[in-house]
Amino acid sequence: MSKTVRDFALEYPAATRVFEKLGIDYCCGGNLSLEQACRTAHLPVDEVLRSIEAATAAIAGTEQDWATAPLGELIAHIQSTHHAYTREEIEALPQLLEKVFVVHGATHPELARIRDTFAGLAAELRMHMMKEEMVLFPYVVRMEESAARQTPLMPPPFGTVSNPVAMMVHEHDSAGEALRDIRAASNGFAPPEGACTSFRSLYQRLAAFEADLHQHIHLENNILFPRAIALERA
Repeated sequence: MSKTVRDFALEYPAATRVFEKLGIDYCCGGNLSLEQACRTAHLPVDEVLRSIEAATAAIAGTEQDWATAPLGELIAHIQSTHHAYTREEIEALPQLLEKVFVVHGATHPELARIRDTFAGLAAELRMHMMKEEMVLFPYVVRMEESAARQTPLMPPPFGTVSNPVAMMVHEHDSAGEALRDIRAASNGFAPPEGACTSFRSLYQRLAAFEADLHQHIHLENNILFPRAIALERA
């Protein structure tokens, strides 16, 4: 089977939900074939395919096809859905992390690693989203509008859209590494036996944050950025 995980995520948007549930990387590491990814995850490829088919049938006609939607609409969706959520959580989660660490850090030293890794990730994401919203996204919107009107577009100061895209992809890879480190330190976001409500809530929210950031990165790496590059070259 030559189709990559990324190919399946693009062709069948519901596949991202299946991949997320099964722990298959479809955003930063989506260049593996589905067969390779399943072998690495010790999963039967036939069962994964059936799950993708079922998930696709369940949402048929209900989800936006971002592979063909106007880039301006996709960017607006990323900002209002994923950037907004990310900003909320990178402000709120450090407070919850500190609260849980103060009470349980002595017996669960992994909390210090999670706290510090998340702090670094939050700082990176703040700067990352600002660069996207102030530089890259507005240029892509202007590029799309210029193409629609068939009017010339002033050359960007960064030379070609591929340059900021390459930087954003690199930063996405860094975010993916941080998420993997947090997942490993938290034992897959599994709270210890007898964990208090705050401890359980922390791991649930970290798991939700990971899932949202995976979808966020998928929309940019696999859809927005390749389409923006293709539009510039057209």
